Amino acid sequence: MNNFKPNGYRLLNVADGRIFEDSGWDLADSQSSVPSLVRAVYNKKKLEVKPDSWGFYRFADWLPVHHLLSGSATTVTYKSEKLAQRLGLDNLYIAFSGYWPEKGAKMSTCSFKETEAYSVCGRLPKDEKRILVVASAGNTARAFAKVCSENNIPILISIPYDNLDALWFDKPLNDCVKIISSPAGSDYFDAISLAQVAVKSEKFLDEGGAKNVARRDGMGTTLLSAAVEIGSIPDVYVQAIGSGTGGIAAWEAAMRLAEDGSWGENNMQLLLVQNAPFTPMYDAWNADSRNLLPFDDEQARLKAIEINAKVLSNRRPPYPVSGGVYDALKASAGIMEVADNDDIITYSALFEECEGIDINPAAAIALAGLDKAVRSGKVSKDKTIVLNITGGGEKRFKADNQCFYAKPALVASAGDEGVLDKIIALFEKRQI
Repeated sequence: MNNFKPNGYRLLNVADGRIFEDSGWDLADSQSSVPSLVRAVYNKKKLEVKPDSWGFYRFADWLPVHHLLSGSATTVTYKSEKLAQRLGLDNLYIAFSGYWPEKGAKMSTCSFKETEAYSVCGRLPKDEKRILVVASAGNTARAFAKVCSENNIPILISIPYDNLDALWFDKPLNDCVKIISSPAGSDYFDAISLAQVAVKSEKFLDEGGAKNVARRDGMGTTLLSAAVEIGSIPDVYVQAIGSGTGGIAAWEAAMRLAEDGSWGENNMQLLLVQNAPFTPMYDAWNADSRNLLPFDDEQARLKAIEINAKVLSNRRPPYPVSGGVYDALKASAGIMEVADNDDIITYSALFEECEGIDINPAAAIALAGLDKAVRSGKVSKDKTIVLNITGGGEKRFKADNQCFYAKPALVASAGDEGVLDKIIALFEKRQI
């Protein structure tokens, strides 16, 4: 990887088509008159896949990174036989992100959120003095904590207290990682609100979530992995969603592959799945509404707490924004499905029985949604389908490794008096 040279890129305002230079960490177009995502437009239109030894960065041509970090792994895609047969599918491909040594899958956090972390942190300027701030429902927190800990990148991570069991690692975290949490009974949106308190200070840098092109293009490597294995853009891409950022990322990656010209036409259909009873995007999509339908915040919080796939619980997803989930679904003639907590048990067991490895709850939700779409005739059995198993092998990893659980340095609500000063003090106490 010593011969890595960053692929230049500019940013595109999806709403109005304006292309502009990235000042270094642009999350939006300052000249835009409407809310819009920005999209990376790479100078290199042909994807040159690097050797496997590059790990995640084998797709560096289409990543907005300035430097490469150590310890990365890539999504592994393979054609399913047993699960495909059980579902009655002719061409089912599994894009597996997690820990499965026999398949060459080496993500130690057992989650495709590592693709976000290695991309976002690779976009950070090496001389950045501000502290990165990330809010998470669980898996993203684990991924960023691992990557930043191993590469000595200061970071503040905000997570709901009830999701702290997601913060397990194979070794204790570096002191550069500080974790805060919203109180018991809170949800992902509350953790986001707490993180936003920190970014009011010039000492901190907002990671940006779905607005960060590095996050989306990192997640988009999952589809690139699948296309490389298949040899073309698939017909259907399946993923469970909480924010929907992965769905947007897959669609953007498919557009780049079509522009490349080596992967066929982009006729890919998105099939996105939510965990009932928390289904704000499913409800809006089926009402053909660009905006989320009105809901009571407290009721939504209770529904978010009720679902077992905790990572799928964003109350303010990038659904209506230009270039967001709604637009990606419209452009791809997409489908949305729902699956419930009982489905997680059923389809987790089905996957492990057929494929031989455990999967995370969100991945089981995706599998359940695919099965329902096939049974109802929304997806044809002869289509080339990519199922994004967003996390797996956790049970296997924990059996193979000793695990350490991180604890929050601060538990607080966004509205608590003096909370910003307390957050700043965490890093002032950091031992250099």
